[in-house]
Amino acid sequence: QVQLVESGGGLVQAGGSLSLSCAASGRTTFSSYAMGWFRQAPGKEREFVATISKNGGNTYYTDSVKGRFTISRDNAANTVYLQMNSLKPEDTAVYYCAADYYRAYDPPFSLRSLRAESYDIWGQGTQVTVSS
Repeated sequence: QVQLVESGGGLVQAGGSLSLSCAASGRTTFSSYAMGWFRQAPGKEREFVATISKNGGNTYYTDSVKGRFTISRDNAANTVYLQMNSLKPEDTAVYYCAADYYRAYDPPFSLRSLRAESYDIWGQGTQVTVSS
C-alpha cells in the first residue's frame, strides 16, 4: 500500500513563497506514477493545479498558476514538489498531492492526469493560507 504525505504548508503574506513536498512510502515504484497537485478552497470543488509525468519530462499547470508555480520530482527520493511563488489570497486552499499509475505499456503521459478521477492515491492534504 502506497502512502503519500504532504508537508510545507503554512501562512504567508501575499507575494510570498511556499514550497510543498509530497513523499511516497510503502510498496511503490514511484517512477510508475504521474504525480499531481490539486487544491480545494472552502466551499469550492477540488481543482487541478499541476501535474508531472513519470520521468519529469512533461508538466502541465492550470492557467491561474502558470509562471508562479513549479512542479518537480525526485524519483530517487520518491518525492514530488510544488514551488509556489508570488502567492495570492485566492491561492488559499488545502493542497493535495496524488498519484496516477501508468502501466508499462501506457504512453509516457496522458492528459487524463489533469483529471482528479484518474488518480489512484491521495495524500491527506496540507493547508496553505495567503493573507492580503
